[in-house]
Amino acid sequence: MAIQSNADKATGFLAMCTAGQVRQAYDTYVADDFRHHNAYFPEDRESLLRGMEESARVEPDKSFTAKQVIESGDRVAVLSHVRRGNVGIGIAVVHILRFENGRIVEMWDIGQQIPADSPNRLGMF
Repeated sequence: MAIQSNADKATGFLAMCTAGQVRQAYDTYVADDFRHHNAYFPEDRESLLRGMEESARVEPDKSFTAKQVIESGDRVAVLSHVRRGNVGIGIAVVHILRFENGRIVEMWDIGQQIPADSPNRLGMF
C-alpha cells in the first residue's frame, strides 16, 4: 500500500465529506483532538462532524473538485469548487488543514459564492 501525502489526505477528507461519507472521513483522517475555526459551530471535533453530516443529509447532491492543492510542512491548502446542486450555487472554498502524525488536527475554511456574471474572464479558478 502506497503512503498517502498530506495533500492526498486533505483532498480525500474533503471529497468524502462532500460525498456524504462524513463519519468515515473523520475516522480515516481526523485526530481525536481535532479543532477547527468555522464560525458557525463550536470548535470541537464532534460539533463540526455532526454539522457536516447534517449538511450532507440536507444536500446529498453537492460536488467537490479540488482546483489547487499546496502542501508546505505540516499545512495543506486546498482551493476547491463546491457545487450546491439543489440551489444551483457554485462556491470557491479554501481549506487550510494542519497535520500531526499523519492526521488532521486543525482546519480553517473560507468560501465565496461564484457570481453568475463576473466581468473577470479568468474566473475564480
